[in-house]
Amino acid sequence: MEMQAGSSAGFLLDLDREIKDLDKQLTERFGDHPHAAAITSVDGFGPILGAQLLADAGGDLRTVFGSAARLAAYAGLAPVPRDSGKVKGNLHRPKRYHRGMRKVFYMAALSSIRRTDGPSRAFYQKKRAEGKVHTQALIALARRLIDVIWALVRDNRTFATEAPAPISAAA
Repeated sequence: MEMQAGSSAGFLLDLDREIKDLDKQLTERFGDHPHAAAITSVDGFGPILGAQLLADAGGDLRTVFGSAARLAAYAGLAPVPRDSGKVKGNLHRPKRYHRGMRKVFYMAALSSIRRTDGPSRAFYQKKRAEGKVHTQALIALARRLIDVIWALVRDNRTFATEAPAPISAAA
């Protein structure tokens, strides 16, 4: 019986070592992507979630989706109209969306609120003060993270808590 326990422990240690090697390879490969710095500069996104985001998006966010609203709709974080007859503006949660993409943004939102002094936590607290329950506030934060990442990728810059300097028009 002890022999099996020892061999099982060795097998588990080998699996753990393989997982660590794969995480290292994934981090290195993700670091080579042009959007990696912009994505990982946002609270809640690390190399694993960033790599999953790019994999689910097909590699390049701008060419695949075209706008942040389309990315949000693909991830299931934008409300869908359920209009009928004279009833207009009846919005509901979509039924068809990419569950992996939604999970990426949800997990990023969940981990970003752990930092007590960050802008994500302040946004989450604001939504809770508006009367939203935890899940609703997280979904709103996930939608906001889409807009932030989209702007960072579009402008080819990293996240900073202070606003960027305005670009003056050439005379």
